[in-house]
Amino acid sequence: MDIFLLIVGFSLTILGIIGAFLPVLPGPLTSWFGLLLLHLTDTVPLNWTFLGITLGVAIAIWIIDYFIPALGTKKFGGTRFGVIGTMIGLIVGILFLGPFGIIIGPFAGAFIGEMIKDSKDTSRALKAGFGSFLGFLTSVFLKFTAAIIFTAFYVSIFWEYKEAFFNF
Repeated sequence: MDIFLLIVGFSLTILGIIGAFLPVLPGPLTSWFGLLLLHLTDTVPLNWTFLGITLGVAIAIWIIDYFIPALGTKKFGGTRFGVIGTMIGLIVGILFLGPFGIIIGPFAGAFIGEMIKDSKDTSRALKAGFGSFLGFLTSVFLKFTAAIIFTAFYVSIFWEYKEAFFNF
């Protein structure tokens, strides 16, 4: 059973890395479940402090992932209309465009929101849309980094107990 948990756990950590780029899959949370499976084996002792801290990090990243594009819009001079447009664009994009909607939706939402506020200022609207796109790239980088770190934890913990797993 331990070997099965090892294989599924490692697969989840790799899937978590892929999930950093796919908006449908929460990357760090998926990688965290891989860590959980590793700790549920008979060989690796449960470390609730470690699992709790890493779960907290994964949940925090999952939550702020939805706000980073709006923060990017605001940082690049977007108004409240652009920020609201980013959030609406994110939701509409995910619902109707699937994985590509998380890229296109916030950009289009920020642009449309800024155009509603001031239809003559397309440069500001484009700048706000660009800010939401940079926010998206920032969130991908954050998720990717967390998933890589969780995978490194997985490999490190496995390496520490490798003899116990394969000692027949």
